[in-house]
Amino acid sequence: MLAGLILWGNSAWAQVPETQEQITLSYAPLVKQTAPAVVNIYTKTVVQERARNKLFSDPFFKQFFGDSLGLQLGEPKAKVKNSLGSGVIIDPDGTIVTNNHVIEGADQIRIVLPDRREFDATVVGADERTDLAVLHIETNGTPLPFIAFQDSDGLEVGDLVLAIGNPFGVGQTVTSGIVSALARTQVGVADVGSFIQTDAAINPGNSGGALVSMSGKLVGINTAIFSNSGGSLGIGFAVPSNMVRFVIEGLEHGGRVVRPWMGAWGQAVTSDMAEPLGFDRPMGVLINGIWQGAAADRGDIQVGDVVLQVNGRDVNDPKELAFRVASLAIGGQAELLIARNGANQTHRIKLEVAPDEPPRDLNWIYGNNPLAGASILNFNPAVAEELQIDRFVPGVLIVQIKRGTPAARLGFRPGDRITVINEIDIETVSQARDIVAGEMTAWDIKIDRNGRELNLVVGP
Repeated sequence: MLAGLILWGNSAWAQVPETQEQITLSYAPLVKQTAPAVVNIYTKTVVQERARNKLFSDPFFKQFFGDSLGLQLGEPKAKVKNSLGSGVIIDPDGTIVTNNHVIEGADQIRIVLPDRREFDATVVGADERTDLAVLHIETNGTPLPFIAFQDSDGLEVGDLVLAIGNPFGVGQTVTSGIVSALARTQVGVADVGSFIQTDAAINPGNSGGALVSMSGKLVGINTAIFSNSGGSLGIGFAVPSNMVRFVIEGLEHGGRVVRPWMGAWGQAVTSDMAEPLGFDRPMGVLINGIWQGAAADRGDIQVGDVVLQVNGRDVNDPKELAFRVASLAIGGQAELLIARNGANQTHRIKLEVAPDEPPRDLNWIYGNNPLAGASILNFNPAVAEELQIDRFVPGVLIVQIKRGTPAARLGFRPGDRITVINEIDIETVSQARDIVAGEMTAWDIKIDRNGRELNLVVGP
């Protein structure tokens, strides 16, 4: 037997502790280093609610009127809703990062430090697409404990991590686990996300807390859990620190996050598609469309190409591709590894913002026509980014519909693209307005809804 090792068969199986220090091995030093920078966040939101009429709470009346009628009676009354979450101090001057859903709509945000100091916080900015928000507290020059960032791309499955937050409002709590998976994109809590998955226990109230590496650095912001009961089942998700840094920089220096735009969209390569494409397994993103003149177009990316990597990082679905591009700096370049005609090629594209051309020309439709009550604009790449629409097809887009109007009653929806009105192809807002302003007794309108063509005929 080798000193200090237990042998299992012919291989070393486990380290035998030989000193008192090794026997009492603990996370305590790491917790002492990082926990002071993880804060509790308490919010208050004033909402207007109508008092429920007790008469309609009776089961006899409910069977006739349902639950909705009783809520419509009485004068609106102000009600204060309280919620809680966690946050992480990322610099000594009082900048705090948390989840957007923790503070969204709040009228008052109160920060409580582990040493029981309390501060009112102001919102520097928020980014719904990554579910991140940046807060600031004024400390009158007193430096605060903070956690420095670590490159989240250096994480590997199996790395040890700590999750620190305020679950269920019981107070600061530390849980340990490992990185269970990387690049999880089908979480459903943010549009731009490639999440770190961990089995460190994360519960309601942990949102916005820190996911910390064994070097005492911030590798993620705890965001969501997978649960049928609301409690931890050993599957939690965190926004990677590299995305957190990118969002913070945008919010602090411009008030909003401006992301690079490729101008291409596609789909994940499935097992059925892999063999015809020459792959031995599913991998990459098959490009289905490219906006003319966009960065991808100028970088010689073509329909039918399969994007395998961005800057050396694998991408296996459109959300992961969007995440890799979105976390890069405007003005630089991205190196894409693509597969084309059975061979791999490297292409470089310029990282630039989505152009706001053609001009939006936002207008409401009025009058006696099926589109009355709809707000329409000229669809362009900037609009596509803001509305989180993947397919960049030029045309006229419905962005809002007023309740009770003809457009609402006939089933039009925000996101519908108007393609044809009375056999005339629609390309601009002004063209659509001119047509609906005419005296018509019958209407034949075609729309594109998520790639499906729908037809509405209204006549005498």
